Amino acid sequence: MDPEENATDDPTLGGATLVRRYYDALDEHNYDALENALTADFVQHRPDRSFDSREEFIEFMRKKRPEADTNHELESIVASDAQVAVRGRVTEDEVTIFEFADFFEITAGRLARLETYSR
Repeated sequence: MDPEENATDDPTLGGATLVRRYYDALDEHNYDALENALTADFVQHRPDRSFDSREEFIEFMRKKRPEADTNHELESIVASDAQVAVRGRVTEDEVTIFEFADFFEITAGRLARLETYSR
């Protein structure tokens, strides 16, 4: 399936809704939905590593992330048409593993860039 041609995300979809779908896809291991939420040239930068393509990011999430059975609990979302900031925590069995702040850029109804900070 080519996610660029078969997009289910409406370009008018609000940034907060799009970001919630992103976290749901991660938590549910729904990599087709994750791919669909990201632009073809999606990048993520975080203190410990960077992903320079959507494929590299999805491959890591699918096969290499250290804690795969986690949930993202979102504490706050601040959104505009082109940017979304999220504060939350990653939990496993209701225990907080770490807290995070994510900053997304949105292009044409998809996530194009993600800056992640954690503690």
